[in-house]
Amino acid sequence: MEEISSYLAFVGILLLAGVCSNKLASRVNIPVLLMFLAAGMAVGVYGSTHFSLKAQMHGTVINTLGTVAMYFILFSGGLGTKYKAIKPVLGRGLLLATAGVLLTALFLGAGGYVIYLLFARGESFSLDFAWWLLLASLISSTDAAATFAILRGNGVNLSGGLQPLLELESGSNDPMAALLTIIMIQVVTGKESFSLLQVPFVAYKIAVGTGAGLLVGWIGVWFFNRRYGYEGLYYVLGVALVLICAGAAEHIQANGFLAVYVCGVVMGNNRYNYRSGLERFNEGVAWLMQVLLFTSLGALIRPRDLLTPQVLVPGILMSATLMFLARPAAVLLCLTGSRFSIRERLLISWAGLRGAAPIVLATFPLAAGVIHSPYMFNMIFFMVIGSILVQGRTIMPLARKLGLTRPFVARSRAPLELETVSGMNYRLHEFDVTPACVLAGVTLAEAKLPPGVLVTLIRRNGGFIPPGGSTRIENGDGLLVIGTPEKLETLVEHFFPDSDYSENEELQIFKKSSAGK
Repeated sequence: MEEISSYLAFVGILLLAGVCSNKLASRVNIPVLLMFLAAGMAVGVYGSTHFSLKAQMHGTVINTLGTVAMYFILFSGGLGTKYKAIKPVLGRGLLLATAGVLLTALFLGAGGYVIYLLFARGESFSLDFAWWLLLASLISSTDAAATFAILRGNGVNLSGGLQPLLELESGSNDPMAALLTIIMIQVVTGKESFSLLQVPFVAYKIAVGTGAGLLVGWIGVWFFNRRYGYEGLYYVLGVALVLICAGAAEHIQANGFLAVYVCGVVMGNNRYNYRSGLERFNEGVAWLMQVLLFTSLGALIRPRDLLTPQVLVPGILMSATLMFLARPAAVLLCLTGSRFSIRERLLISWAGLRGAAPIVLATFPLAAGVIHSPYMFNMIFFMVIGSILVQGRTIMPLARKLGLTRPFVARSRAPLELETVSGMNYRLHEFDVTPACVLAGVTLAEAKLPPGVLVTLIRRNGGFIPPGGSTRIENGDGLLVIGTPEKLETLVEHFFPDSDYSENEELQIFKKSSAGK
């Protein structure tokens, strides 16, 4: 019992270290993910041997924990993906998330093998081309959390369609990297060989994984629209859906990562009971998973292992190959013929931060017993840190230099929330008053809003004011409005044509997609 309590305390210390590191990360302009890793490394270095994760945890256990954590992180990312925002860049975003990941892995794997032949061939161990392709597959996807911790931490935002493109790519490219990793592990361990027969297998995992995510997402919406008596049961239902979706997809040999992300997208673009509560709950779960996962992974690494010549020299060269050759070449090919300018493509190339997924995926070779997998793990860890330190510190200066930034307005959270529940068909939505809005400069009494809608609060200058008939609406205000979906659509049609309120439109899109299938 004493040993269990000691481990519980150790987990608590890891979580506390991860949370506290967030404050330091914002001060020194470093993504919080790196601070989580640093906190874990500090615990691993200065913690007693009694708490040594390396001595206590087997690669299979770490891999299982990391996989489950990624399921919840991806589901939370899917919930926050709004179809209207990504629709204009959907084709190019998905191309980057699939073909872009494949091209990055191919270019980086080839570069890594050349580096090995030139600089490390005389080492005591032998590494073939397939081994380097596996390493490249592990780090072929980008990380949304690390990327936007930098982009939004400087009080600016990216202009045009850059931000939704990067959000879509970062949220949806982890499944492709996981798929490549699984295939390459089979190749390296001799269970499979390079063959065109793998193409239908890959297509099957992607298609069936997408289908499983859509199906579980729609089923989840149906279940959430039932009454269960206790609010807490809705959050239990949310956890159950993630586990069922991932487990069912993997059971039929589909891609579980892709399935849970698609499931999250479906549920994030439909109406059901306690949706906003589910989104907040899963955001907390995702943060819990990230803090626990990456502080734990950090504790597995000893800094001196990253500074050995066997890791340091090829690690620096591989990082440079990824940042300056592999990623830019993949982006250039995937965005050929698109509306994005050369300056925008340059920034997209440089904004490909590595973070969560590569370190989690690096536990897969450990669990599978791949030759020299500890060395591979150290290399991935080194490259992730290098990407965050180099690209993370220079993304915003480059964006400003290229003229691709616009002001980022931090929005205060409304102190009033309304859950959608069965039998109460009302929604609470905030509409922004822009210079083009006909309401700018008039009072609420003069506005003559449609009957059936009510302005409950007005966000202004970072605060909130209670509305009255004589309250004058100003440019830049945010009107927190309550009404039925039909009434809010009427409001959008007459006063806010550029609003992001499109829930019913998104619902129809998903219904049309299902009908087409």
